[in-house]
Amino acid sequence: MTDKDMADKIYIEPLTKKTIEKILEIEKPDSILPNLGGQTGLNIAMELYEDGFLESHKIRLLGTSPEGIKKAEDRQEFKDLMEQIGEPCVASKVVNTYEDAENFASEIGLPVIVRPAYTLGGTGGGIAYTMEELEEIAKSGLHLSRVHQVLIEKCIAGWKEIEYEVMRDSNGSCITICNMENIDPVGVHTGDSIVVAPSQTLADKEYQMLRSSAIKIISALKIEGGCNVQFALNPNSFEYAVIEVNPRVSRSSALASKATGYPIAKVTAKIAIGYTLDEIKNAVTGKTYACFEPVLDYVIVKIPKWPFNKFLTASRELGTQMKATGEVMAIAPSIEQALMKAIRSLEENVDSLELLKLKELSDEEILKDLKRVDNERIWVIAEALRRGISVDKIHEITTIDKFFINKIERLVRIETSLKNEELTKDLLTIAKKMGYTDKVISRLCGKSETEIKEMRLQNGIVANFKMVDTCAAEFDASTPYYYSSYDEDNEAMDREDKKKIVVLGSRTNKNWTRNRI
Repeated sequence: MTDKDMADKIYIEPLTKKTIEKILEIEKPDSILPNLGGQTGLNIAMELYEDGFLESHKIRLLGTSPEGIKKAEDRQEFKDLMEQIGEPCVASKVVNTYEDAENFASEIGLPVIVRPAYTLGGTGGGIAYTMEELEEIAKSGLHLSRVHQVLIEKCIAGWKEIEYEVMRDSNGSCITICNMENIDPVGVHTGDSIVVAPSQTLADKEYQMLRSSAIKIISALKIEGGCNVQFALNPNSFEYAVIEVNPRVSRSSALASKATGYPIAKVTAKIAIGYTLDEIKNAVTGKTYACFEPVLDYVIVKIPKWPFNKFLTASRELGTQMKATGEVMAIAPSIEQALMKAIRSLEENVDSLELLKLKELSDEEILKDLKRVDNERIWVIAEALRRGISVDKIHEITTIDKFFINKIERLVRIETSLKNEELTKDLLTIAKKMGYTDKVISRLCGKSETEIKEMRLQNGIVANFKMVDTCAAEFDASTPYYYSSYDEDNEAMDREDKKKIVVLGSRTNKNWTRNRI
């Protein structure tokens, strides 16, 4: 957006309402699109609309209507709408003073979650376990909210958190682009949670129940473009609750877009200027249209990237306020391989589920660390499994679904085999399919990296490339992209008769580095 080949004019100014007013007076646009500029852009657009500035300058808001945005962002209006359409919300109350927050918390009992209205990444919110914590968090949330409003919500930490990325056009046509499941349960901001897509632990009844709810909600809000709906799901029943809706393209949208190959921002922009889903062609297939829901025949794993290496004294504990400044995403045929690829992408000098400093801790200290929710929790779980702590015990402490803990245990078992067994072709093949690099395998089995590579090549264990085409190969793809895997099938198109180029690109912010071949 700061490239003169992309933008007609670039302003390097504070992103405030007054600055935007001056720019709009200079540029005199016919319209502005508020739901592609993040939470700050959305907030400023709403301020300009509510103050009458847009109307006085004959500037239209494109995409989702201001009324729809307000119903999604204003905690009381959203709660009222959910009650009208029969969608369940957690016991909660919208308040504008600390006294009201204190009274309601006393009524429903602690702990409670504080969710401010119109803030980015849960800023000003948190979980209050005591009245002293409630006073600190609620007062901060009221101060930081644009409308001085917070939602006091009964804490349901431990429920599954599920997110649906959805798209709707002006005709009312709706699709779900993909759904995502947080490995961390409710209580950790989705931006700070390890996320898998598509969801892995939902039965079809649960999947369809939440999908229908997401479509019902965005239809009631009259969303035009992309948005996401977040749910809490009771792991022991079919009970669920709507957490919130982001009526804009968000970081989750970027993740879903890259995971599926569906260009959410591009489609949202086209819907804003009047196109409908059945008129927007899918650029990947060149044949289907944007009204076709993407199909995933692979798994993606997202791991947040935190700046704790730059802020050494900052608390590493995670909660409802997002601390991550970026994220990495990996694609693979299995969760295990995708998880290992994502860990290596973090650029934290960690290439596996072994964290050396944890080996110095006692079993009691490991059990204590399992109770703490921080950026190293996944490595603590792996270390606990190495110590013989059971999956059931870890689930009891963390409330993370046993499915995910079992996946980590499988990786730990591969580690054990590589350390204690003779390295055979079959074991090497399994290790590569689980995402272990030659370097890690050599370290675990006591051979040199060169020996591992030679053994691989001699046995034909080489990486192949699989396709991301939005349709699971149902249609031919003209512009797909690929991910590497040690599966036997190679889906890369044969272009031996044509010249080839390799483009290696990196952005200045390494949290969002993207390399494409």
